[in-house]
Amino acid sequence: MAYPTLERISTPADLRALDRRELGTVADELRAFLIESVSKTGGHLSSNLGTVELSIALHCVFNTPYDRIVWDVGHQTYGHKVLTGRREAMAGLRHWGGISGFPRRCESEYDTFGTAHSSTSISAALGMAVAARSKKEDRHAIAVIGDGAMSAGMAFEALNNAGDIEDIDLLVILNDNEMSISPPVGALTRILARMLSGSTYNTARRVGEKVLGMAPPVAELARKVEEYAKGMISPGTLFEEFGFHYYGPIDGHDLDALIPTLQNLKRLKGPQFLHVVTKKGQGYKLAEADPILYHGVSKFDHTAGIQTGKSSGKPTYTQVFGDWLCDIAAIDPRIVGITPAMREGSGLVRFAQEYPKRYFDVGIAEQHAVTFAAGMACEGFVPVVAIYSTFLQRAYDQLIHDVALQNLPVVFAIDRGGLVGADGATHHGAYDLSYLACIPNMVVMAPADENECRQMLYTATQHPGPSAVRYPRGSGRGVTPEAKMSALPIGKAEVRRQGKHVALLAWGSMVDVAERVGGTLDATVVNMRFVKPLDEALVAELAASHDLLVTIEENAVIGGAGAEVSRFVDTLAARPRVLRLGLPDRFIDHGDQAKLLASVGLDEAGILASIARVNQADS
Repeated sequence: MAYPTLERISTPADLRALDRRELGTVADELRAFLIESVSKTGGHLSSNLGTVELSIALHCVFNTPYDRIVWDVGHQTYGHKVLTGRREAMAGLRHWGGISGFPRRCESEYDTFGTAHSSTSISAALGMAVAARSKKEDRHAIAVIGDGAMSAGMAFEALNNAGDIEDIDLLVILNDNEMSISPPVGALTRILARMLSGSTYNTARRVGEKVLGMAPPVAELARKVEEYAKGMISPGTLFEEFGFHYYGPIDGHDLDALIPTLQNLKRLKGPQFLHVVTKKGQGYKLAEADPILYHGVSKFDHTAGIQTGKSSGKPTYTQVFGDWLCDIAAIDPRIVGITPAMREGSGLVRFAQEYPKRYFDVGIAEQHAVTFAAGMACEGFVPVVAIYSTFLQRAYDQLIHDVALQNLPVVFAIDRGGLVGADGATHHGAYDLSYLACIPNMVVMAPADENECRQMLYTATQHPGPSAVRYPRGSGRGVTPEAKMSALPIGKAEVRRQGKHVALLAWGSMVDVAERVGGTLDATVVNMRFVKPLDEALVAELAASHDLLVTIEENAVIGGAGAEVSRFVDTLAARPRVLRLGLPDRFIDHGDQAKLLASVGLDEAGILASIARVNQADS
């Protein structure tokens, strides 16, 4: 498909040189291009369709990249990438060696701040605005934040700080699209939604304008009346109390409203807040009808749309977790499910439907989710916190102080452990085994297959203290989970294969490849199951009967499970060589999961090569 106007744009300067009347054509072509491009590569679609006009307007009005635009979350920046010289590079979006699905400073000077987790934009843009003031640079800082991201405490911490700093060029744009990934929750969301009713608010504004044309004393009284009335029907007063000048809401798909408004705000000093209303999936009827389905997509036929109902036959670990949670809830009334705005991604849709009073979506608020769970655990419940590995990092203090220190029975169902593929470094679950195992009172498990995942989750609910079950993205070996739930003996590993000389100690997703390597080398293979507590008795036995212990984990090798094995082996009389294999000390890029594992030596060939090098060094 041809995009004649869009193809004339290589930089925002080209966009600014266009006749104003051509911008509508740019928007139409950009939206059509994104639909066609993302259908071929996969990626985030509906969120990016919602920010087409906003991307155009921002680059038209502001002198980017000198003026700094910070996009929150980052999955709404494909239009921004296309307008900043990366149109042709979109063919490799999120693929090995291609451009990222999120802003990256190393990728483009227009990506002023790397983002992928929510609610960081205002803090970063404020830092840039203060830096510009300190250097006496006449530059603007713009934070574009979605309403889902506004539910996180960090956004309000930034607002609180920004409102107390004078003479800064900071503009916060609330991209109010009525949802984040899952439908939004919380009081703030209800306030924003109330604004969309429109008639009451607009009537109040019109009446206020007439009254304000009266004599000054009456006008001042009317202004105060309007302010308090406005506070009851809009979020404007909320943000103005933080020290911002609030404007809006305006239609985020109307360039004739967006561009003049941004031009006016560009001339103002101090913290400004613009509320724009957009629609996820705008311009593509299938995505408009089901923005969740089209939020993150694989390759699909954009003319026919995504075909649902097809199954590979193997359940994903996420599905295993979701089914287990419903099953355990049916027999244990103490079970509750908690998620920080990831109902679909964490497999909680069925649980939310069947147990609505025991399901809690706390919004994008990971810290709150963990301490909320701790509070429920204090009162006799068994909270199951369903959370991605990368998002649990945001609640580490609460995990330590509010759960583990008090030895509370909170179960952490940690999805996306290990390398997740196309989302890249910001979403890889590369550190959880390291940061969990060092916490006192924690039990940390990693299942080798789907049935073991189900049994470990049950084991966690029977444990009187905090526990975590960490499982990877996608499907496993294809093992059918048993309906019966049985608790595993805590801290006990399983020997899968008895061999000679070399013992492979593998955790979770690495057990499968370890068995293949073990068959080639005639090595002992152990499904370690538990990162903590470590099966020290078995490790001691293996150390006494083998020449080389090889630990294999899809986790940072520094401080990981293998490091604990090395520490323990150092205490033994028999000290064989220990080879620790895991993720290297660098951030790993995006791409196909199998390619990523091969790139860090965690495929069969890589593991065999590492063992061969050790054997050669010893010979």
